[in-house]
Amino acid sequence: MFFLSVIRKRLAYPVFKGIIFLLTIVQLISQVAYCDDKALLEDHSKPVVYHVDSVVIDKALTLPKLIDLTMEKYPDASWLSALEEEANALAVRSDSWTAGASQAIFGYQTISTFRLNYGTANIQVPLWNLGQRDAQHELANHAETSAELQAVNVKLRVAGLVRGALWGMSLAKIRYEQTQIELDVYGKLLANIKRRVESGDLPRTDELLAQTELLQKRSAFTLAEAELMHARKRYSSITQTTKMPSSFEEKLVPLKEVGQNHPTLIAINSQIDRKQAEIKAVQAIGSGQTNVIAGILSDEGTDYRSNKAEFFNVGVSIPFGGSAHTQPHIAAINVELNKLISEREQLHRDLEQAHHEAEHNLEVNRVELDNANEQKKVSEELLKMTQLAFSVGEIGLMELLRIQSRTQQAILNAKERAVMLQRDEALYNQAVGVMP
Repeated sequence: MFFLSVIRKRLAYPVFKGIIFLLTIVQLISQVAYCDDKALLEDHSKPVVYHVDSVVIDKALTLPKLIDLTMEKYPDASWLSALEEEANALAVRSDSWTAGASQAIFGYQTISTFRLNYGTANIQVPLWNLGQRDAQHELANHAETSAELQAVNVKLRVAGLVRGALWGMSLAKIRYEQTQIELDVYGKLLANIKRRVESGDLPRTDELLAQTELLQKRSAFTLAEAELMHARKRYSSITQTTKMPSSFEEKLVPLKEVGQNHPTLIAINSQIDRKQAEIKAVQAIGSGQTNVIAGILSDEGTDYRSNKAEFFNVGVSIPFGGSAHTQPHIAAINVELNKLISEREQLHRDLEQAHHEAEHNLEVNRVELDNANEQKKVSEELLKMTQLAFSVGEIGLMELLRIQSRTQQAILNAKERAVMLQRDEALYNQAVGVMP
């Protein structure tokens, strides 16, 4: 500071005032931005933030096996089990010989005046109406088929979650590794500049500028590491495991359009078929069940008028006029049926849109990958020339940093596009309903 005060007293020309002002700013920056060079140039292979969500590679684990394991622990597993139990219960009911539970009816009557006693024992058996048992069989078959197809649809949805989580980790890992490379590159650049500053080849401002860039890269590295941890946590949360397959690339299965054989459409169609079968089953009930009643009557007593005999009796009860009671039930099922039909129409539109977007993303990324590789090649060649020019003093540090930053971004873009193309092939298969 004493040196600067002497210059201010002796030199009053504007150009010297500018130089003095610049030197003052440099001194202030060096005091504020001072940091330990060893900390900047440390080993960056270790995590910056000690919150590690680890995911390890299991060579024995494949993508289909991973989806199966995830399916077992997926929340919808209990719902699928309930659907299977319901289908089994409907099948047992349709195989029954009676249309409902049979009843045993007992009675006893005594007339004390005449000393007469009567005892009755009857069995009431509900019978299937005409075509009702066949309708129940059809309902049970549709329920079983629907339960199986719902499981296939849920598995496809689980596959989509697993695919997204795996490729999300891949992209996060690439960005993390690239920031690590950039951190090392800028660390070596700072060490080189420090040597040149000490030898008097470069000004102190270049060293401060390089330190600033390195600190920015360190911040980017920390954020990239955090995103990688988030991606790993999302993966382990979805799959309920910390293991991942070593390879999960997929072969593209191109389709011109989304057909009715898409698992999601098949699943909702099975629900519609089941509702239609349910309506037929309710309609077959009609006014109710016809019941056959058979039993015996025992007539005993001490009076001379007592027959002292047992009689066999049989009867039939036929319901009628019950349509007013079944129609509300049919109407309620019909509401659910039409809701499923409207959902199917909207679902088909959504699937067509998803197919179009997946196809378009593939086309765009194929072109962008070629552009990114070409840009990477040109940028790397330009960086070599720029580094050579900087080493001989033809350009300044600012220009080198600008070219170096653009080159690193071009390298990252090329790496990302390659992974994004593989990811989009998997997402395309997901959109058209193809399982790994």
